[in-house]
Amino acid sequence: MKLVRTGKVKQVYEVDDQTLEFVFTDNISVFDKVIPSQIPHKGETLCRSSAFWFQVLRKAGIRTHFTELVPPNRMRVRRVEVISDYSRINGSTTNYLIPLEIISRHYVAGSLWDRIKSKEISPEELGFDPGHEPKYGEELPRPFYEITTKLEPVDRLLTREEALRISGLSEKEMDDLFDLVAKIDEIIAEEVGERMLIHVDGKKEFAMDDKRNLMVVDTFGTADEDRWWDDDAYAKGECVELSKEAVRQYYRQTGYYDALMEARKAGKPEPDIPPLPEEEVKRVSELYIEMFERLTGESFR
Repeated sequence: MKLVRTGKVKQVYEVDDQTLEFVFTDNISVFDKVIPSQIPHKGETLCRSSAFWFQVLRKAGIRTHFTELVPPNRMRVRRVEVISDYSRINGSTTNYLIPLEIISRHYVAGSLWDRIKSKEISPEELGFDPGHEPKYGEELPRPFYEITTKLEPVDRLLTREEALRISGLSEKEMDDLFDLVAKIDEIIAEEVGERMLIHVDGKKEFAMDDKRNLMVVDTFGTADEDRWWDDDAYAKGECVELSKEAVRQYYRQTGYYDALMEARKAGKPEPDIPPLPEEEVKRVSELYIEMFERLTGESFR
């Protein structure tokens, strides 16, 4: 097989003209940086979690690019064209990756919390009553959706107008996209609620198939793409992170995140991200295995 793309955590191989194979590595990345540490079993847990969700969507009648799982850490998918030149995408383009990521948020957490504190986003925009001061972990009055770029070096937030312009989508197709995200999140919440998990937020990616029908692609519903909290702990007022967010928090606590953001805002060279300590690697590996089992209801071994 021919290697066609190397991402931060996945390698993509060409099987034939219509099929690609994803190889999920044990790499881990945060803040658009690949950490110089390998996380044992991470690739396998993400691959198997992704395959689980694609099969859940298949049963629900939702189109995806998934074709088969190749144990332990490979997945075969239908091939679509990746078009980085936005000017080549229009309303008649078919079989292509929509160059957007859709982020759906259900609770006050992560970067949303940072932007609320810095007043980059107002509580009213999130559906809260005027004068309300959101607290970390608070459930949003309604789902909050954001769009970012997919094919640029660093993801950036887009307005709906910008997203329409670069994606080749019509207004109706964009509405259909958000309706599909909402439907998938309802399926996720029902599924993981049985295993005492809360789906806090997550991202999804889409493509148009050869008949210009929406299709879910890449991966979703894993400990990498989505944020999860323990339901029992949340009932006691605790937001226990059960995703890659736990790693982001580690780098926030060490001061690396602040140094990185300061460099980016100033346009200065970004500091190299340090490796994780051995005990942190072990903890994160155990977290990914635990999350595979809680997300899918299956035993890892």
